[in-house]
Amino acid sequence: MLDTIHHAPSDYSYVKRAVAFISENWRDQPSLEAIATEVNVSPGHLQRVFTRWAGISPKAFLQALTLDHARAMLRDSASILDTAYEVGLSGPSRLHDLFITHDGMTPGEYKLQGRGLVINYGFHPCPFGNALVMVTIQGLCGLAFADEGEETSALADMKSRWPNASYREDSARTAPFAGRIFNTDLWHPDTPLRVVLIGTDFEIRVWETLLRIPVGKASTYSDIAAHLGKPKAARAVGAAVGKNPISFVVPCHRVLGKSGGLCGYHWGLTRKQAILGWEAGLSSSAL
Repeated sequence: MLDTIHHAPSDYSYVKRAVAFISENWRDQPSLEAIATEVNVSPGHLQRVFTRWAGISPKAFLQALTLDHARAMLRDSASILDTAYEVGLSGPSRLHDLFITHDGMTPGEYKLQGRGLVINYGFHPCPFGNALVMVTIQGLCGLAFADEGEETSALADMKSRWPNASYREDSARTAPFAGRIFNTDLWHPDTPLRVVLIGTDFEIRVWETLLRIPVGKASTYSDIAAHLGKPKAARAVGAAVGKNPISFVVPCHRVLGKSGGLCGYHWGLTRKQAILGWEAGLSSSAL
């Protein structure tokens, strides 16, 4: 009992500093380790002390604070995308759960339909069937899915997007990308995945917006259109989403109909359901 009384004041100072740090940096969604480092105490000790004093864990406090800000934004009619982006669920230093960095081809380059572009491709097993991975010297440019026996048609579909490109089968070159994409242990901000977006200016803007939808969340075509400042362009947004050449990485599967229905998916609704279920499990395991 005497030992508890002796340590209480210092424990409270840890909690007070942790609360202040979380309150000031909630948009960055700091980890328990980052909070503990700021407070200068071990993560385990901070978890125990904070929970004893506040009644909830540091992460639960962060989530509650984030939720309060999100609700306030939504009450002011902010879109799901704007809200998610603003409250730190996705941000400038973390465009996507895979931690990617990307470039888009210029309209002039796009009009060449791949002329002068060398694209290496390979098929690799993944949680959602066979993944067709396509890369250029600049980085990942294509990711498609195929059930067994449908590899030829999947490749033809992707080739039709850039008919003037040169294609080379090179699984050894594409394997590292496949491993990087589907292994969550390799999703690190200090090793970003390089992506090349090949499309029209409007399509690239839509795909860049998709990157802001956090894992475990969803948006709608109309919401994306509003985010782009074109509230009447939901149909055009839908067409651009359907043409997304980098499935999963650019998360077009997170776009739902206005009523919340799955709507279409270029690689099949069953696969869309499987990906969303996989991500839901990933999100819940991170809580």
